[in-house]
Amino acid sequence: MRHTLFAQGKRGEGMILVVGPLGAGKLDYVKSLGYEDADIAPGVLDERPVINDAQNWIWAENGACQELVARLSRKEVVICREVGSGLIPMDAEETAKRRLVGHVCNCLAQEAVEVVRLICGIPQRIK
Repeated sequence: MRHTLFAQGKRGEGMILVVGPLGAGKLDYVKSLGYEDADIAPGVLDERPVINDAQNWIWAENGACQELVARLSRKEVVICREVGSGLIPMDAEETAKRRLVGHVCNCLAQEAVEVVRLICGIPQRIK
């Protein structure tokens, strides 16, 4: 069984967004849902059902928010590091990149059937 949607017989009915800071256990959590390393793409969009480190792909693409959301929302699971907390970068480009990730995650959260935030390895289902 992969995630709760699979358990309910609703595979393919939506995307799960998993967010949290660096080292919070996001990848381990997704693996606990039944996904294996072969299912998880490291920061790239390809045929695999899960994208890890989506923030890296968002930064590399640097496109329009809605276009990025449309492409990411096709995944079963999107794992994204929270990048908007903490120190504010002095570099305007770095600030813009972080802001874009925040906007994309806000839109993904609206479209997701589940949103889970990991803190210290503990998942909090917020949607």
